[in-house]
Amino acid sequence: MAKLSKNRKDAFSKVDSDSTYSTLEAAKLVKETSSEKFDASVDIAVKLGVDPKQANQMVRGVVALPHGTGKSLKVLALVSADKEAEAKEAGADYVGLDEYIEKIKGGWTDIDVIVTMPSIMGKIGALGRVLGPRGLMPNPKSGTVTLEVGKAVTDVKKGKIDFKVDKFGIIHASVGKVSFDVDKISENTDELLQTIVKLKPSNTLHDAIKKMHELSISQIPVFNSTDVVGVVSEDGIMKHLADRGEAELKKSKLSDTMESIPPTVDWDTPANVLVPLIRHSKCILVRKKSKIIGIITASDTLKMME
Repeated sequence: MAKLSKNRKDAFSKVDSDSTYSTLEAAKLVKETSSEKFDASVDIAVKLGVDPKQANQMVRGVVALPHGTGKSLKVLALVSADKEAEAKEAGADYVGLDEYIEKIKGGWTDIDVIVTMPSIMGKIGALGRVLGPRGLMPNPKSGTVTLEVGKAVTDVKKGKIDFKVDKFGIIHASVGKVSFDVDKISENTDELLQTIVKLKPSNTLHDAIKKMHELSISQIPVFNSTDVVGVVSEDGIMKHLADRGEAELKKSKLSDTMESIPPTVDWDTPANVLVPLIRHSKCILVRKKSKIIGIITASDTLKMME
């Protein structure tokens, strides 16, 4: 195992891995624990728990960070002659078409973002092998293929970023620099998270059933962000199945069968205390500090009392 440096040990000592931090608290910790001699980027990783191989679970989008990323991005505008002045006025670092296409074919990629027009995409398609692996391919979904070239360039320069879930179901993005005020880091992060939440596909009842089967459990809690809002149980699913039929099951939402929030106990609660609680609820949630770490059913309680 690699030996931790003094700075890393000091940074780890300031962070409690069992605690949940607000974005403002996290921003403060970033500034307190950063020991780099340069102005480091502040990056976040958001685990969505989706399967990007499924078309309906691919999460991709754009967001305009209110305080920008702190990075100076080089923008190439591949546009027709009548749009060159608009792109230059908006602040594009490189403007042109055929000459830059030839440069890219030769391996030139000293740029961060390419903005272009729908009519030009036919020419750019041949550059896919060069641009694709570097994340430089323009895309209508990210706003980099548009007739409003000037606006697209301006947005990029001001801090508009695009993000995409990776093969592990995680989104990685930069939300500023360590030199930013904590409020700016926090506000940028909140803006990104709110955008991701809007884009993330909602879990269906069918998804919950699959998860219950994988974990061999008869109940599963339902979360809204980090807050528990209810529980789905086998009994509730069977009742819903009888009322709606199997054909409608895959279309059903969690809210269709969700029951009220069950009792929550601390992880070190004695087993004998659980018995009265389980008599009045189908399950009990277990928390450690502020995190839900498990679920206890009636059968689990009986096993503990043996």
